[in-house]
Amino acid sequence: MSRDNKAQIIDSLQGDLSKCNIGILTDYRGLSASEMNVLRRRLRESGIGYKVVKNTLARFAAERVGKDELVSLLEGPVAIAFGYGDITEPARVLTDYIRNSKAGLSIKGGFLGDRLLTLAEVETLSLLPSREILLARVLGEMQSPIVMLVNYLTIPIKGVIGALQARIQHLEGE
Repeated sequence: MSRDNKAQIIDSLQGDLSKCNIGILTDYRGLSASEMNVLRRRLRESGIGYKVVKNTLARFAAERVGKDELVSLLEGPVAIAFGYGDITEPARVLTDYIRNSKAGLSIKGGFLGDRLLTLAEVETLSLLPSREILLARVLGEMQSPIVMLVNYLTIPIKGVIGALQARIQHLEGE
C-alpha cells in the first residue's frame, strides 16, 4: 500500500471518528463474505457506516482526533460501526444480528464521545428505546398532570349537565 493511499485512509478514518456520535468495535473473525455483506446491508439500511480497519492506521486516526483511549481496543481484526444519528441504533443492529444469525461476530467495545464503552455497556445501549420513544414518554409524563386537572375540573360541570338533562326528561315526561 502506498504512502498516499495510507494517508487517505487515515484521513477518512479521522473524519469518521470525529463526525460519529458512537462507534462500536467488532471482531469479525468467523464471518463469511456473504454474512459480512448481509451485516453491511443491515447497517447501511439504518444509516450506520461499517469499515474494516487496519489497526496501525486506525491508531494514527484516533490519536489525531484525540481518542487515545481507543487504541487499547485496536488489537486483532477490527471493524468499526459508525453511528451518526440515534446512539442506540448501532448497538441494537449489531446485537440483533449476533443473536439472530449465530455468526462469529463479537463486540469488543465502543466509544461514545470521548468515553470508552465496555461490552456490557454496549449491550445495555442495545436494550434502550430509541430517542423518539423516550421523547414521547417524557412528553406523555409532562401532559399527564394537565390532563388529570382538566378531568377533575370538568367533573362538576358534567354533574350539572347530567342533572339538567334528567330534569328536562322528567319535565318532558309529565
